[in-house]
Amino acid sequence: MDYPGNLFVVAAPSGAGKSSLVKALMELDSAVQPAVSHTTRPPRGQEKHGREYFFLSPAEFDGMVQRDAFLEWAHVHGHRYGTSRHAIEERVAYGADVILEIDFQGAINVKRIFANAVLIFILPPSWEELRSRLQRRGEDSAEVIELRLKNAATEMTQAQKFDFVIINELFERAVFDLKTIVHAQRLKYAAQRRARAETFKALQIP
Repeated sequence: MDYPGNLFVVAAPSGAGKSSLVKALMELDSAVQPAVSHTTRPPRGQEKHGREYFFLSPAEFDGMVQRDAFLEWAHVHGHRYGTSRHAIEERVAYGADVILEIDFQGAINVKRIFANAVLIFILPPSWEELRSRLQRRGEDSAEVIELRLKNAATEMTQAQKFDFVIINELFERAVFDLKTIVHAQRLKYAAQRRARAETFKALQIP
């Protein structure tokens, strides 16, 4: 279905800077709305239920799976993450631009349901920098960091299935690249035809 809103799906290996880039984009572009995922992992730091994630018990998550309430869900680093199908469909149907941060498995699943979804993959500039960012984050043990790096090797091979790839070497440039992708989607013929209907009518463009 061709929804009036855009669905942007951003994926990346841990430490590539996905969340920071999405946050910076939303600070620059208030028309982009976050999609809040559900997860069975516990909150980190200052995270709050309903803001960064909806934190669910395994039993609560199972219930949503059984009700087919998820657009997609997957196991990631020992926890489960899912996206509410109804919440996404409702918002893009009303013309909102929604941005979703998920793993590559979820992104590919979303594309099967929302053919017009725009998939964006974030890459680090090097293995050394990715390791350094994970270490500087200070959230994981050495063993967990090694697991994340091992998983990253698999995850980054999936970048070829995405519509756009951003290499997050210089943060400001990566934010500009992300904003450019979002703006370009709004300039497509169908989007402009909806947003500027009176102009098209006045110019006698069907």
